[in-house]
Amino acid sequence: MMPWSGGVASGPREPLIGITAGAARAKDGLQYVRLRTTYIEAVEAAGGLPVLVSPLRDATAVLEKLDGLLLPGGADVDPFFYGEGMNGALTPNSELDRLELDATRWALEHELPLLGICRGQQVINVALGGSLVQHLDGHAPDGPRDWLHHGLRVETGSQLASVLGGTSFEVNSHHHQAVKELGEGLVAVAWAEDGTIEGVERATGGGWLLAVQFHPEDLVPGHTASKRLLEAFVEACGRGARSHRPAHV
Repeated sequence: MMPWSGGVASGPREPLIGITAGAARAKDGLQYVRLRTTYIEAVEAAGGLPVLVSPLRDATAVLEKLDGLLLPGGADVDPFFYGEGMNGALTPNSELDRLELDATRWALEHELPLLGICRGQQVINVALGGSLVQHLDGHAPDGPRDWLHHGLRVETGSQLASVLGGTSFEVNSHHHQAVKELGEGLVAVAWAEDGTIEGVERATGGGWLLAVQFHPEDLVPGHTASKRLLEAFVEACGRGARSHRPAHV
């Protein structure tokens, strides 16, 4: 991260990329907003200016100023939000669920570029009326977060294949939930070797939207497909950046 130098930056500003961050109570009894810094670093490296979207703020007031929204990984989505009881899901963070579901629907309505990662893919699916597999085995192995431990097959001709630069990759994985019934307007475009849906995009029209079940933020800069995905997202945000706003200070 560049040191603060004061003043007004010259030239085009970086697109403002919102990243949702949930609050959780720690052992000291206080609530903290927590987000792994790999998301922030990956967005910055791709040319974006990351901004945290917290449940402790008026989310709409923040969203209106953004050029794109990234939904990161995290806790299980409460099955209540897709009409099911608890059947394998772990204890949810309902406050985070409401923040991210509301932010996703706002982004969809206003055609704000949207990237979902892991839980983020699941949130997008639920926001559009889809459901989730509450538990599956074999997708959260022990090992480093950048371990490329399973194959990814991407649909030929899909937007995701074009962005990633191919149709077959090795990726990482750290989840036990996944997309079950697809939300309205979404199409599955990537799968793990066992058939688990690992990537979705819009069926037709609308703003820029891609979501993946793996964790590209843990793989950059050495994983070319992950680098391409984050750079394509930031580029899409830059194309829609509000030109009337000055360079950031």
